[in-house]
Amino acid sequence: MTEKNLEIDNTDLKILSLLMQDANMAYTEIGKRIFVSGGTVHVRMNKLKQMGIVRGSQLVIDHAKLGWDISAFLGIYLDKSSLYEEVSQQLEQIPEVVNAHYTTGIYSIFARIVCRDTQHLREVLHDKIQKVAGIQRTETFISLEESINRPIPFAEGKEQGV
Repeated sequence: MTEKNLEIDNTDLKILSLLMQDANMAYTEIGKRIFVSGGTVHVRMNKLKQMGIVRGSQLVIDHAKLGWDISAFLGIYLDKSSLYEEVSQQLEQIPEVVNAHYTTGIYSIFARIVCRDTQHLREVLHDKIQKVAGIQRTETFISLEESINRPIPFAEGKEQGV
């Protein structure tokens, strides 16, 4: 454990666990559920932000309901692994790339892209991703359905689901 992790206690973990389930939950509601004041939750959240543990919050969107029906994963082979940072910076400029990971195994980068349809997917792959300098080739896996997408239950014991 790092020194920073030693400053985290079970109350902090309970706060994080509740906010990961519902980022809109009011601090007063969190306080009621874990038996502390809303002010305590506020102070602890500020501490967690300063420590870099909480880096922000996101609105979770159902892309398909907005007409973006294709979610695909890309295994990306690089010409040389030393090109990772340069390629990552170029991938970041492509809006359809929603996340990318530097990985071990057969791919250098594993990324997820979201597109409107198969024609859009083809355009993104052909006209954008495969033109990135340093990418040797890609393998595409279209997701048919996402069955699990959840946060890690950090809170200890029975109180995880608080």
